[in-house]
Amino acid sequence: MKTVEDILKLGDPRLYQVCEPVQKEELGLVQDWVKDMHEAMEDIRNRYGFGRGIAAPQLGIMKRMFYLNLDRPYIIINPEIKGPSDQMFELWDDCMSFPNLLVKVKRHQSLTLEYLDENWEKQTWTVEGAISELVQHENDHLDGVLCTMRAIDDKSFKWKG
Repeated sequence: MKTVEDILKLGDPRLYQVCEPVQKEELGLVQDWVKDMHEAMEDIRNRYGFGRGIAAPQLGIMKRMFYLNLDRPYIIINPEIKGPSDQMFELWDDCMSFPNLLVKVKRHQSLTLEYLDENWEKQTWTVEGAISELVQHENDHLDGVLCTMRAIDDKSFKWKG
């Protein structure tokens, strides 16, 4: 069972790596990866009271995949962000790799996400607001970008709790 302790923490060099695409022949591994991500996210929710999504590299799975648990589970494989809006908004972002730190960032208000689902079928999803921010945050992990690297300025950090 995966827990908070299995999530890579700020400073781990793997968090700054660009992930490789999931290959179709790896589809059999996806359910195990999703199970691990789900378990770790549930542990974060229980301990810290937040967690809507987790990226595979946060568990050392260096693949272009993330898992969202919103109104239902979403398995996002090899995502591509299309048409991000010009309109931006600011928010205090949190991350499971540093659960006590908030970082003020700017994100696109809306975007369209193209990805493969767990059945290797192409999906298109247009999102806005909080879900747009979440998608951008998780997708950044796949490119080795943390929200700390997107801080608005050097005063855009605060401790939670």
